Amino acid sequence: MEIFTPIYNYLPYLYGAAVLLPLTSFFTILIAAAKLRKAAAMVATFAIGSACLLSFVALLAWLSVHYTSDHHGSSEHAVAHAAAESGAGENEHHAPSAEAASSSDGSPQQAHGAPESHGAHAAAPPAVLTGTAWVLGKFGQREVTISYYIDALTVVMFCMVTLIATCIHCYAMGYMHDELHPIIDHEVTLADGSHLKRPGRFPRFFQYLSLFCFSMLGLVLAGNIAMVFVFWELVGACSYFLIGFYVERKSASNAANKAFIVNRVGDFGMIIGLMALWTSLGTFSFGDIDVDGDGHKEPGIFSQVRGPDNQFALTTPEGMVRLGAGQQLATVAREHYTQPNMLQIMETQFPSQIGTLRESGAGYWLLIVAGIGIFCGCVGKSAQFPLHVWLPDAMEGPTPVSALVHSATMVAAGVYLVGRFFPVFAPEVLLVIAVVGCITLFLAATIAITANDIKRVLAYSTVSQLGYMMLALGVGGWLAGMMHLITHAFFKSLLFMCSGSVIHAVHTNDMRKMGGLLRKMPVTAITMLVGCLAIAGVGIPFLIGFSGYYSKDMILEQAYSLSLANPGNAFASLFFVMALGGASITAFYMFRMWYMTFVGEPRDAEAYDHAHESPPVMYLPLVLLAVFAIAVAWEPVMIGYAIIPAGILFWQASKRGWFAAVRNPAGGHGADDAHGTGHGGGGHDVADDHRHGSGHSDAERHDHGHHNHGHHNSGHGPVPWTVRGVVGMIAVSVVGGTLIAAILPHEMLSGLALKNLLEQARPAGTAADAVGKWVHWTWPNEHTAHEEANHARIVVPVTLFATGTWILGIGLATAIYSRRYLNADDVRRQFAPVYRLLINKWWFDELYDGLFVRPTHVVARVASGIDRNWIDGLLHAIAAAAKSVSVFWDKLADRTIIDGAANLTAHWTHSVGLALRQVQTGKLRQYVMFIVVGALALFILISFFWSSTLAR
Repeated sequence: MEIFTPIYNYLPYLYGAAVLLPLTSFFTILIAAAKLRKAAAMVATFAIGSACLLSFVALLAWLSVHYTSDHHGSSEHAVAHAAAESGAGENEHHAPSAEAASSSDGSPQQAHGAPESHGAHAAAPPAVLTGTAWVLGKFGQREVTISYYIDALTVVMFCMVTLIATCIHCYAMGYMHDELHPIIDHEVTLADGSHLKRPGRFPRFFQYLSLFCFSMLGLVLAGNIAMVFVFWELVGACSYFLIGFYVERKSASNAANKAFIVNRVGDFGMIIGLMALWTSLGTFSFGDIDVDGDGHKEPGIFSQVRGPDNQFALTTPEGMVRLGAGQQLATVAREHYTQPNMLQIMETQFPSQIGTLRESGAGYWLLIVAGIGIFCGCVGKSAQFPLHVWLPDAMEGPTPVSALVHSATMVAAGVYLVGRFFPVFAPEVLLVIAVVGCITLFLAATIAITANDIKRVLAYSTVSQLGYMMLALGVGGWLAGMMHLITHAFFKSLLFMCSGSVIHAVHTNDMRKMGGLLRKMPVTAITMLVGCLAIAGVGIPFLIGFSGYYSKDMILEQAYSLSLANPGNAFASLFFVMALGGASITAFYMFRMWYMTFVGEPRDAEAYDHAHESPPVMYLPLVLLAVFAIAVAWEPVMIGYAIIPAGILFWQASKRGWFAAVRNPAGGHGADDAHGTGHGGGGHDVADDHRHGSGHSDAERHDHGHHNHGHHNSGHGPVPWTVRGVVGMIAVSVVGGTLIAAILPHEMLSGLALKNLLEQARPAGTAADAVGKWVHWTWPNEHTAHEEANHARIVVPVTLFATGTWILGIGLATAIYSRRYLNADDVRRQFAPVYRLLINKWWFDELYDGLFVRPTHVVARVASGIDRNWIDGLLHAIAAAAKSVSVFWDKLADRTIIDGAANLTAHWTHSVGLALRQVQTGKLRQYVMFIVVGALALFILISFFWSSTLAR
């Protein structure tokens, strides 16, 4: 990787280009949409694909400098490298108007605790590149800038977002194919009873996707919280466009409005947090940046909260102490107010009291206000309780939008910001985060049990998994939360795209009309099974598992460590119990979904008859994401466990002709433009994503012309596996993978593991226990569970408990929905009250409707009545009075005086003219007489009446 080392100096440029490429695509499609048409997808996909390539090049460049081969990130190496870079950073980076230098300004949650615990990890600052690209405005000593903050978390997030977005763009080429043609939307009925006919919006869809990707990448790269907020709002605006893509549908427009409004509620709290930070710290920047160009870096937020002078322990910043100690400042001012140098005295006396005031708790409440304010924005964006109600309704958008919003972008932004802002969160704020996450994961998981819409099952699953991430961060598991963010992004995008593939095939979202699709859609079924296994955390204990096995077990280990660190505290133990219960419920509802969709006999013969495997442009991204859903969290030495089953599956696929569609696209579904009209112009989510109960007949829902596509002979045939074959493949994979792992150099390759990459971004202070100041709990550091002394006490029981959860969940789902040992209808009747509670989503929509929507309507009607009857009445009366006055003055002044004077003058002038006309006879002799008489009159006048005095 040495060849990538020179590129390291240009990382800000690489990431800047990766951010701007989707923006360029957006403007290109905006300007030339009519000419591009189908090529708009290629423009957008090329842009995000190029950004993905740049992201992985940047990853290699980062590893060429910051590669570490131990599990905890080699503290000594990090310290030495940070020290070296801090002296050479300005020489290494020559960005215009920018300084890109490594600094030790990031630190996570370690508060009022024992820094000597795991001192090496606590004191090691992460490697960071931070600098300013543009100054937007200066306010005295304060600046608002466009800046960047690059660390290992940024590197990993860029790779994850761009890779998943590229897969979704490719997938959307096939899924949104019908938008190339005029659409008949069967969900919209016009006044005459006909359905809406509209032009296709294929370029517009990819235009929105490009802007969405630009917003998310900008948010990840942002070097200050103000810049984060700008991209935060832009992500919300893009989600509004995409969720409401089918804007003619009332359900879609309502869902877009709901998402936008609910997120604004959370953003109001975020603004309060921003105000608290700006007024007390005087900066929005995460890292230390040279603001005035004097060669001295002004401390950023992280350095002020966790500086090296305090061994990176959480400390109330001086600015917050000053604001919190207003009474003490007033006392000092009163004592010296008569002295002319009062300000100088205060500036010399007050700093000596900062330490004492800080110990007394001055300003600590501002730290909590700032933390909870920032978290409020994350509650809205990541759909946490009580603002979780918008996310399931977001399913009204096309399925590629659901896959992008629910995995790598919008909802991930909230968890990402909690992880990025982790150093600033006081333990009391972490407790709030843990409680909210715990409630969210349980509520959403229970609702998903009864959902029948395949996309809504996944939507509530997303809410629940986001709750897991928040819980992990709240109990002090920074690495666990960030790792679950990455693993969840891969398997949840896979699951959503698989659901879209199913909807594309059967033209309904209702799982009660599916069944038996494994025989028709083997690639979709197997890849979706991989996603279900990953989200359930399935694995062989202490050996290997799917990606969710690693991240979810880490969350449970940290929750269990918290309960052990607070003995006798039942509330602390509740987090672990709820997380276990949520894990079991997750396994249950995911396999309920898979069994109802792919196993058993078809429950709708017509839907089953024109079911078919999706075209290659749609299922190849599923295969790629399935690989990452399995192995993204693996150690590189475990590659053998993947190579062997991949080889077996590839052999079976080739033998059965599954790749025939790739070699002969014309024979597959959706390969040409005729596909769009074959659906009757209905689109996919447009015509097939019927919100059940809309009143359309089955004929309307399914008659999309598929009988002429020849899907019955798609070449897939029956599924070739038997239980014995699957068990044999697993056994061979385990044995062969273990042998290969024993051969490969573990220490050398371990630095490529996701866990170790993220560990590099752990801010200084994380690896020390934390103790609350107001809440006397202990937050154990995340490495506690993996100490040799605690392995048998924490890791072993937690791993066994976690294994039991997925066995219980999958076993119960198998008993009810596959083997039919239990009847689902009987269970529903036995637990009718609970079923009503869950099918109505705990009545949160009704509760909010009663608490907020209806009262708002009442207030709006009252305000409207006041407006119409009082304000409008007063204005109308004033207008009538003004009109009467104007009419009166029109008659008196205009018509009588002005018009009268003008008319009289005209009359006089006319009369004089008539009189003078009498002398105009036209007779020459008469005119000569007038001349003579006139001359004589002038002579007499001058002779007798003109005097020299008068003349002078």
